[in-house]
Order: sequence, then structure tokens, then C-alpha cells
Amino acid sequence: MDNHALNTAFADLSTPLVADACLRLGISYRLAPPGIRPVIAGSRLAGRALTARHYGSVDVFLEALTHAAPGDVLVIDNGGRTDEACIGDLTVLEARAADTAGMVVWGVHRDTAELVQIGFPVFSYGAFPTGPLRLDPQEPEALASARFGPVTVTNDDAVFADDDGVVFAAFDQREALIETARAIWETERRQAEAIAQGNTLHDQLRFADYLAQRAADPSYSFRQHLRAIGGAIEE
Repeated sequence: MDNHALNTAFADLSTPLVADACLRLGISYRLAPPGIRPVIAGSRLAGRALTARHYGSVDVFLEALTHAAPGDVLVIDNGGRTDEACIGDLTVLEARAADTAGMVVWGVHRDTAELVQIGFPVFSYGAFPTGPLRLDPQEPEALASARFGPVTVTNDDAVFADDDGVVFAAFDQREALIETARAIWETERRQAEAIAQGNTLHDQLRFADYLAQRAADPSYSFRQHLRAIGGAIEE
């Protein structure tokens, strides 16, 4: 599954489903800190991470993009700063020209009106009108990894992003994650349709049976019960 196939497969899934799939499969995953949002609501993207740390100049992005494979997701580490915008319309146009799928920024953006017009998926912590007024020394890891809050992302990771946030997981696990996320989605859609038809979740999940089993065995957990009956709402 290449980047474009991954992005297509993720188009009708979500980051909550990917996170649940990681839990079910026992795959380690990392989350961007809460608050990251797409510039255009409803945007979503998935692909291999292409990492870059920002030091005040656009050159690090241009260098990263020379190594981009089609459908990569540019992951930008600007230290979570909200006092400078590290990307704007020109960087976004360049990323689109390099055939990347989008970008996620640990920091903020500017040129919002132009970004909306361009229509390229960009995720950040908001908008700020001024660019950087600094030029810091570049670290050796500038293109090898990006920090995103308390987590570190490398070029061996996959990125999944939508309105709920951003999930990072090992790229080599992408097919299993997509397959499991889709299975969870199908189960949850059946449950939602049943609720709409009057079959409550309480009844579908045989909650009375769970309470009876728990009364007999206090160690019996709801997740054990869900696994026993094939429910999927908690993992």
C-alpha cells in the first residue's frame, strides 16, 4: 500500500478509528497534543511522515521536499510556538507542487485566506500574522525527526489527520491498521443503524447480562464482555 492508496483508504475512516485499531492490535501510537485543527474543516490526510524542524528560515522545508515521495505528509516542528507563523501560502504551494498529501504543524500558520483558496490540507494550532524574526542554528536531526509536543515523529512513521486530531504510528503497520479500523467502523455503523431502528446500545451489548456477570465475578470488566460478544465501541 503506497501513500496514495493509504490516503484513499483513510478517506472514509477517522483518527479515532485508527487509534482504536492500534489498541486492538497492540501497536504503539502517538498523538499530537489537543488543539490542532485543519485550516479547512473536514480535511483529512494519511501518508508517510516527511519531517522537518524549523529554525526561522524556509530553506529546511525546501530541503525536506527534495526528498519527498508522492503522498508524503510534511510534519513540521516549530517547537509549538504561537508567536510566529512558520508556514504560509508559498510553502504550501511548494509542498503541493512536490506532490505531498498535506502538512501538520506543531506551531501556527498565516495567509489563511490564501490557504483556504489553495485547498491543500494543512493542520496547525491556529493563525498568526507575522513570520519568524529569528535564525537559529540547525540541529543535526533537522530532517531526521520532528517533535510534536511530548512525542517524536520520524520518517518511519505514518501520519493520520482529521478534525479530531493527528495520530502517528509505524508506517510498516499501515495495512493492518487500515484493515482493523475499517472492521471497527463497519461494526459501529451496524450498531448506529440498529439504534436508529429502536434497538438500543443497552440491548445490543447485552448490558443486563454484563451486570449479572459482574455481580457474580467483580473482576469481570466491560471490555471482557465486549470482546465476548463482538462489540467494538471501546477498542
